[in-house]
Amino acid sequence: MVLLVAITLLSLTTETFAASILVKEGSRGQAVRRVQTLLIEQGWLDDSADGICGARTVAAIKAFQQANGLETDGICGDGTYLILSGGEEYDGPEEGLASRGGGRVIYVDATAYSAEDPGNSCYTATGTLVRYGVIAVDPSVIPLGTHVYIPGYGEAVAEDIGWAIQGNRIDVAFDTHAEALSFGRQDLEIYIRD
Repeated sequence: MVLLVAITLLSLTTETFAASILVKEGSRGQAVRRVQTLLIEQGWLDDSADGICGARTVAAIKAFQQANGLETDGICGDGTYLILSGGEEYDGPEEGLASRGGGRVIYVDATAYSAEDPGNSCYTATGTLVRYGVIAVDPSVIPLGTHVYIPGYGEAVAEDIGWAIQGNRIDVAFDTHAEALSFGRQDLEIYIRD
């Protein structure tokens, strides 16, 4: 099921992601925080809304789904969210991003890299230095030069590409190899600024 979801997500267009929600194990960001808040308010989750979907959040989503006759997969997509929210559709970030100029939401599989990684160059595909604040993208999904906001990371610009960066996948640049390893691999919602 998880593999099928991942394949389906990669085949969807950017526009499809703009009005959707996807919260699953490993997801981070405002959508997770919103789902956690609703679960807490309704008594399904006895935790804080930290914006990180871990085992407790997944268990709460499953309990909610089971009690409401939904597929019990622990993933809060549009259908689960619609019932959880009392019929309101998820319309993207509600707070914080407004002060940064807004943006449309894209869900991505994010990994990290640095110029210190074995086999990497210190230059991006656009000729700039690999540094904090740069992301590698599939230009057919996020054009080079696009400014994005990544919760927990900050502002970034699409300045690089990579052979493994295809579809809704990004590679987030860090200044050191240790920082890149610490970031690991995450499912994130990012906000396209322009």
